[in-house]
Amino acid sequence: MSWLLEARKRHGLSILNYAATSNHIHLLVLDRGESEAISRSMQLVASRTAQAFNQRKKRKGAFWEDRYHATAVETNHHIVSCIIYIDLNMVRAGVVAHPSEWEFGGYAEIQTGQEEDSIIDRRALMELLRIPSIEAMRRLHKEWVEEALARGGLVREGMWTESVAVGSRHFVETIRTKLGLRAKGRKITGMKEEFTLCEPQGFFGDDLDA
Repeated sequence: MSWLLEARKRHGLSILNYAATSNHIHLLVLDRGESEAISRSMQLVASRTAQAFNQRKKRKGAFWEDRYHATAVETNHHIVSCIIYIDLNMVRAGVVAHPSEWEFGGYAEIQTGQEEDSIIDRRALMELLRIPSIEAMRRLHKEWVEEALARGGLVREGMWTESVAVGSRHFVETIRTKLGLRAKGRKITGMKEEFTLCEPQGFFGDDLDA
């Protein structure tokens, strides 16, 4: 966790939510248009955690199976859905009954944490969600999660881990255009205001998290 904080301080990475487990981490970060901020931060976190693990286990070799996978999320109600999905990661996995019980996640930090040495960029999150105060954000955030739990929103949704973009059709088409040749083989699926730009079939293995 300390390296996430270091990434924010060193590279200006704006983290909006996170959930860290023993073998992977989910991050919702703000793309400020600084192309190297995210990639440098991911390199820092990956290399330092791998180094620490190898030293602790007295081993050598690769620690991470592959580089990180990025999904662009439209800044509207989709970002709220993504925040909730990350909060409920360890609940879906059956490790805890409520996200407040998981120490290594953004839920507890948003609800009870202080600004000093905070991994989450609260001000950026408030601005994106157009919420005027930290008190209001905590109240709404808690309500979103409780509503998701009440309706049994614990099903794994592949769009957050297996797609390139999530949002309106216009947003997803814009991302596909920006990708150019890299968009080859990727298809847009969805309906109404819920669209995704999917990876080619077979792109992912069977070991994705819950």
